[in-house]
Formats: sequence, C-alpha cells, structure tokens
Amino acid sequence: MTDVRDLEPVATFCGNCDCGCPQLFVDESAPAERRVVITDDFGQQVRMSADQFASLVAEAKAGALDAIA
Repeated sequence: MTDVRDLEPVATFCGNCDCGCPQLFVDESAPAERRVVITDDFGQQVRMSADQFASLVAEAKAGALDAIA
C-alpha cells in the first residue's frame, strides 16, 4: 500500500488554511477495492473502491448529505 504522501491529490476540501485539509487521492497501486483514498486533517484515511465512491457522490448529489452541512 502506497503512502498517501507519495500520491498526487485529486481534490482538496477546504484549501483555505494550513491545517492539513481533507483530500481525495487515487492509489493506482492499491487493490481495486481500496483504490480511492480520502484523508482527514487528523491523518486518518478511508479507502474504498471506485464503485463505492461513485455511490457516495451520487447520494451526495441527490441531497442525502444536505442535512449535515
């Protein structure tokens, strides 16, 4: 498994500070079920498949996460 510090971020969520903002990466060297990586500003990470990530994005676009913000 590749260290995320060796990966290029696809997106940075926040970017207005120097706090280690949450980021999205694609780890091409990881198994397919762990290829998409989301990190938080505490150094933790979640790994998922591209299909799982697509489902998350679709749910967010449909408003499933609107109550959180």
